[in-house]
Amino acid sequence: MALLDAARDVRERAYAPYSNFKVGAAVRGASGRVYVGCNVENVAYPEGTCAEAGAIAAMIAAGETEIVEVAVIADSQGPVPPCGGCRQKLAEFGRPETPVLLATIRGTELATTIGELLPGRFGISHMSGTE
Repeated sequence: MALLDAARDVRERAYAPYSNFKVGAAVRGASGRVYVGCNVENVAYPEGTCAEAGAIAAMIAAGETEIVEVAVIADSQGPVPPCGGCRQKLAEFGRPETPVLLATIRGTELATTIGELLPGRFGISHMSGTE
């Protein structure tokens, strides 16, 4: 299954009764396997889960730790980028050059990378004191 198709499919199952803004995400692990996630809202808004975070959690639960490709889709005027927190989560498991495809359900697409979404990311080198 194509990555964007997987994101489109899981988007339909998003739980978004408050905003009605459904988002689907899919990540491809180094094995080639695809993992999906959708946003899950909560009446206490900060307690919701982003689609990207769900896809990453599914990948980790399956035993993989490397993202080689990402797709995110939403019903919006233009492609919707991941929030700041999800950009950092993607950077944790992907490389700066990892491709990210952002899309709308109407077919508009924007190709970018994790590094372009999060320049100057916080990484392990900051914690170890090595650059």
